[in-house]
Amino acid sequence: MNAIKKYLPGVMLSIAVFSYIIGIVIPDSILGRTLIALILGMLLNPLSSRFDAFDKGINWTSKKILRAGIILSGITLSFSQVIQAGRYALILMAFTLATAFGVGQLCKRGFKINRKLANLLSVSTAICGGTAVATLGPTIKAKNRDIAYAISATFIFDIITVIAFPWIGRLLGLSDTGYGLWIGTAVNDTSSVVAAGYAFSDAAGSLATIVKLTRTLFIVPIVLIFSWIYAKKEPDSGCDKVSIRRIFPWFILGFLAVVGIRSLGFLPAAVVTKISSVSKFCMAMALASIGLGTSFKEVGSVGIKPMIAGVIIDVSVVIVSLLAQSVILQFIK
Repeated sequence: MNAIKKYLPGVMLSIAVFSYIIGIVIPDSILGRTLIALILGMLLNPLSSRFDAFDKGINWTSKKILRAGIILSGITLSFSQVIQAGRYALILMAFTLATAFGVGQLCKRGFKINRKLANLLSVSTAICGGTAVATLGPTIKAKNRDIAYAISATFIFDIITVIAFPWIGRLLGLSDTGYGLWIGTAVNDTSSVVAAGYAFSDAAGSLATIVKLTRTLFIVPIVLIFSWIYAKKEPDSGCDKVSIRRIFPWFILGFLAVVGIRSLGFLPAAVVTKISSVSKFCMAMALASIGLGTSFKEVGSVGIKPMIAGVIIDVSVVIVSLLAQSVILQFIK
């Protein structure tokens, strides 16, 4: 009972119900509930930081509830979707992944950004926006301010893409297939992909969504790779030999199990929708807790250079994706 009392204040403060209320006024397709939860959490930081009673619950929520949200998010995916997206989409993703991490490393050196923030900016662009950042951040022991900064930079860029990309697609005369491949690999957050895709056409929106969900599956190998790298680089690792058992993010097995269950196809659509809603609620709640532990002053202290780096990474992926899909579609024809 005493343990519950220690965690309850921070957990209750982290609950992101208010993000759903704000979502009625600000469409999710423009900002996304996770961004709203993060910002509102940061706005409440001056309050939460004054009271130690909130600390335990906030820290618990940012880790445990986050993992629960990630595990349940697998309900929106099926292994067959990777095949449905097609080998051309996977080839295109190889170009964008290489671009995001390659340009990210160049920006890290050019702008003197700490490597964890640089990698968070890269993984956000390469995989799935805020979800990827929220997943990788705790794995590499990134600071809350870096996680918040990377997510904020990602969603600011996504706001621009939702508004501008349908217009740009029509201006360039892209087909539904070309536009769908482009949006699915160049836009970060899932809600932004859906919004920008269907703003062009239903066919483009469907393809963009499938490509985006395929990208999301790359969270697994990316987290494993970075877990290994950072376990070897961190000075407190204890020894040169890295233990897979120690660094393995076990919650990913839960994620894959949920994807497997979804792939079997026996769950009613209503159940899938309900679990997906719970996942989004958990993610918003976790992002709210990260915001509660981060002040705008802390994020501002990171400086303008990381924001510029994030824009450069995003724009590079947009250009490479556009060029690569045009070449790939030539082979299809």
